[in-house]
Amino acid sequence: MEYKSKVTDKKRAIVAELKDQLTTSKGAVLVSYKGLTVAVDTELRRELRAAGVTYHVVKNTMTRLAAKEAGLDEITEHLEGTTALAFSKEDAVAPAKVICGFMKKNKLEDAGILTIKTGLVEGKVISDNEVKALADLPSKEQLLAKLLGSMNAPLANTVGVMSAIVSSIVRVVDAVREQKEKSAA
Repeated sequence: MEYKSKVTDKKRAIVAELKDQLTTSKGAVLVSYKGLTVAVDTELRRELRAAGVTYHVVKNTMTRLAAKEAGLDEITEHLEGTTALAFSKEDAVAPAKVICGFMKKNKLEDAGILTIKTGLVEGKVISDNEVKALADLPSKEQLLAKLLGSMNAPLANTVGVMSAIVSSIVRVVDAVREQKEKSAA
């Protein structure tokens, strides 16, 4: 008599896909949702999609297996209650920024409707507070603009100083010329 395994091929495929998402994404956030309305959930999904973030509800048992296979055992302690996973293969900060911004805008965290469980950045597990701190960081474009601005400031100052020196030399030469013209006359 042959016994069927509890783990079906479909479940193995789901675990493999979750493991892939956990290991190949640059950034991921696991959230708990309780009492999230369909309209609010749809709006959240729309904002995440616009930012290039994939979002779906995950089963804790499947996620636990995938996390263990991926060597991310720290995640397993957060897999209680409802769980959804938002991840991006392109931008490590996007999932945190969109979810935290959406939670603030709709006041969902205070009501306990949408809360952050944990996150991942480049394969490293981070706490809910670290996810929030990550969301508050300026964007890559803003950081580049600040960097270019700080690099440009010394150059502009140098040009100003050089211009002042050249102006001073011109004034001195002009004064010497005037003095020679007066003494020659």
